[in-house]
Amino acid sequence: MTKVALSGAAGQLGRVLRSALLARGVDLRSAAGSKPLEPIVPGEDVMHGDLRDPAVVDRLLQGVDVLIHMAGTSVERPLPEIIENNLRGLVEVYEGARRHGVRRIVFASSNHAIGMYPVEDKLDLDCAFRPDGFYGLSKAWGESLARLYWDKHGIESLCVRIGSCLPEPTEFRHLSTWFGHEDFLHMMDQAINVPEIGFLVVWGVSANTRSYWNNDGGAQKLGYEPKQNAEDYAAEILPQTNPLDATAQRYQGGSFASYDFTPEGKRLKKR
Repeated sequence: MTKVALSGAAGQLGRVLRSALLARGVDLRSAAGSKPLEPIVPGEDVMHGDLRDPAVVDRLLQGVDVLIHMAGTSVERPLPEIIENNLRGLVEVYEGARRHGVRRIVFASSNHAIGMYPVEDKLDLDCAFRPDGFYGLSKAWGESLARLYWDKHGIESLCVRIGSCLPEPTEFRHLSTWFGHEDFLHMMDQAINVPEIGFLVVWGVSANTRSYWNNDGGAQKLGYEPKQNAEDYAAEILPQTNPLDATAQRYQGGSFASYDFTPEGKRLKKR
């Protein structure tokens, strides 16, 4: 049986995924950060610790075939914190994968790696990075790190540019970015079980009528067939006031794009 490790198991998506994988009978080791996890089932394989510590990474990855890496800072924060949690920690994880012969890493990338594209643009998987902050920048860097470890060391990586992964969409932007839990779990099942991935990037998004993102190619290779569509909620959402400010409504990254944004009229003029 494939041994799967899950980092970030105490996070929003980690909690959803941990319960679902255990219910599916997956041989799972779940890891949290500073606080111990309470076992969900008797004898559950759980641990915690700082992934910047190689000894913690060794405990996480011993005997593991596939790592689903959900750990790290998941919101916009000052650069030093982003560097420590999302860059240093990720390097330790990939180096640990080398030491322990981990076959595949599923890397939780983000739509914020491309968040400064206008909402009118329809993006393919090979679009250039346009991060909307230091968090998005760390995800662009993480995808490049994953590519490096595939090319130089043969560690497979699936980079999932996660949209708005929620039980259901609740605002206008989600009509384009929603990643329903049913589709999320289906994608993770495929990520664990597909025989070969190599290096692959996919949009973590459901089959939304208004999606910003074209998953052709990546989704087919993964065998990802989303069933959910945010448009089913459009009649409830469209009459509501859009909670995003004018800048956030212009860009695919939403509120991340408007954070620390310099308006055109206040930017330095070229001499």
